[in-house]
Amino acid sequence: MKYKVGVCQFGPKLFDIDYNLNRMKKLLEPVNADLIVLPELAASGYLFNNTKELKKMSESSRDGHTAKLFKKLAKEKNTSYVVGFAEKADDKFFNSAMLVNPDGSIFIYRKTQLFFEEKKWFEPGNTGFKIFKAKRGIQIGMMVCFDWIFPECARTLALKGAQIIAHPSNLVLPWCQQAMITRSIENRVFSITANRTGTERNAEKELTFTGMSQIINPRGEIIKRLNEFEESVDIAEIDPEEANDKKATVHNDVFTDRRTEMYEL
Repeated sequence: MKYKVGVCQFGPKLFDIDYNLNRMKKLLEPVNADLIVLPELAASGYLFNNTKELKKMSESSRDGHTAKLFKKLAKEKNTSYVVGFAEKADDKFFNSAMLVNPDGSIFIYRKTQLFFEEKKWFEPGNTGFKIFKAKRGIQIGMMVCFDWIFPECARTLALKGAQIIAHPSNLVLPWCQQAMITRSIENRVFSITANRTGTERNAEKELTFTGMSQIINPRGEIIKRLNEFEESVDIAEIDPEEANDKKATVHNDVFTDRRTEMYEL
């Protein structure tokens, strides 16, 4: 089964929603694919100093500016998109990702493992790890950024049937890209980590993001990896059904060989 997946990397401007939406639109409009993953907090930027700033940048998952743009793009381009955004729901704020499909359906994942000062501004995610159908029924699981460091996140999605793990990110630590190779191998799934690039400043605070967005296959091979700085969309053709085969060797299956009675979790 041929399925075109893509990863979009760019440098959002902090608090500049119009620029960020227009930049994503400009990058995505020329590209044809079945599924494209974009960074964490792509419309707002990342480096908040207080809840007031976050409140101004947060939006509804159904009719906010990010949802409106990607519903339009999904329909026009016949593409599923996964994109990170600052979600407001019932007067609470979540670091979330949305899957937007060509048929107009939207599915939400709220980040489980909050990183560093995110704990000051966002509520811990309460959606749990679920599987959603993207274009052509492909089974998608979502994680956001720091979820990568907890193997249980990717394992849960894989056990529930994920063929592709979509992973919007704003990475500043140096280890994630390599760790996601392991996540793909140990779960025999495709992973798409969409990182941002650039340096963001807010008052005395500054963060530099690592770029190197990537698409990894179930054997841990790097299909696509961008550099630290480029802003672009890279596309690869995959067969999602490869992720249904959990055999590591002719005698080993990474799921059925699990001895859960021996584990302490």
